[in-house]
Amino acid sequence: MTPSARLQAVLDILREVAATPRPADALISSYFRARRYIGSKDRAAVADRVYAIFRHEGRLGWWLESQNLSPTPCLRLFAYLTLVEGATVASLAALTDGKPFSLKALTPTEREGVRRLEGRPLHPPEMPEVLAHECPPWAEPGLRRRWGADFSSHLAAFLNQASLDGRVNTLKMTREQALVSLKKVGESVEPCPFSPVGIRWLSERPALSNLALLREGALEIQDEGSQLIAALLGAKAGENVLDLCAGAGGKTLALAAAMHNKGRLTACDTSAKRLEQSILRLRRAGVHNVTLRPLEGARDSYLRRHRGSFDRVLLDAPCSGMGVWRRHPETRGRNLGPKLEDLMTTQAELLTLAAELLKPGGRLVYATCSLLPEEDEDPITRFLDTQVDFRLVPLREALPESIVLPASESPYLILTPRDHATDGFFAAALERATP
Repeated sequence: MTPSARLQAVLDILREVAATPRPADALISSYFRARRYIGSKDRAAVADRVYAIFRHEGRLGWWLESQNLSPTPCLRLFAYLTLVEGATVASLAALTDGKPFSLKALTPTEREGVRRLEGRPLHPPEMPEVLAHECPPWAEPGLRRRWGADFSSHLAAFLNQASLDGRVNTLKMTREQALVSLKKVGESVEPCPFSPVGIRWLSERPALSNLALLREGALEIQDEGSQLIAALLGAKAGENVLDLCAGAGGKTLALAAAMHNKGRLTACDTSAKRLEQSILRLRRAGVHNVTLRPLEGARDSYLRRHRGSFDRVLLDAPCSGMGVWRRHPETRGRNLGPKLEDLMTTQAELLTLAAELLKPGGRLVYATCSLLPEEDEDPITRFLDTQVDFRLVPLREALPESIVLPASESPYLILTPRDHATDGFFAAALERATP
């Protein structure tokens, strides 16, 4: 693709995202599936620039408003190229040459507005702090409460591109064997600093479809923070374990490996379609102790019949998802799911349900990919105030000895891009007392 054709592809995707209430990653995948003639390097370049624009959404909008320009996909693209990549109106004009697949020229008014952005700093002193760090209004109160004086430094870390992490499937090989295998085929990788089964890529992202370890089920792509949440549950061989909101099965696979394929592991979700996505992954990983169970809701008959049945329950609760802003930066300004208030109600209901499913003496882990206290500590505090037969297991007691995190006074697992180079996660380990 020519440079102008790449930019036109970026613009096409930005327009689709603006017009379609679907996740951006799904729209990008659909765009490339319909254009299989686009090569892998071009696809990567286009996708990287799309996500870069999303990571600058608030700042670009502020600058366009300062020039009385509407933040259309086209003007956001041109503002990004000017403010972030250092392009000029003259250099951009050379790309709008009227050739097939090339960008169309701006109107005179638009061109003059973009020209005024040349050489300007991306976030000048007069830009509001929340915009400079791309924090949406709905998340600001909770994150200021969480971080206080460190608000800006934590948010700045969310503006960086996330690393690519993998989890070694120990049912098939050790991490050391996986590292050797990946390095033999030229991959630049190292062990993750905290997860004993984690691997991190150090250079550009590989063509995942070409990695034999992924095709063979010896490796799964999974953020290190997500791996640590699965480890916090402490699932053991022979136990009866429930993954209550399993989704596509990422943590289910990690739990199966921790259980050495022994015992019973049930993966539930209200979306049968999402559960079905895990079938091939489970087969490829050599997992055979998992039962997939679609649910009709919290009152599903299966759940009623199995109250007090499970040794361990993982509740990866539906949440705002702000902890994965590095991977899905467009979600800061696109609310495609329930409102925060509705999520908080659902989280409380699911926590009560998960507690009912747990045996006396069992462990329940409540987790979110969010760092808003309203979704994290607050529901745990309310739960413990009413459930007298449960106690909070301090983090140092709950984590396996093989995992050593930076010193923290919090009894919870709280992971951030700034402090741990992971996505943002919260998890609490709870234990039900024996009679």
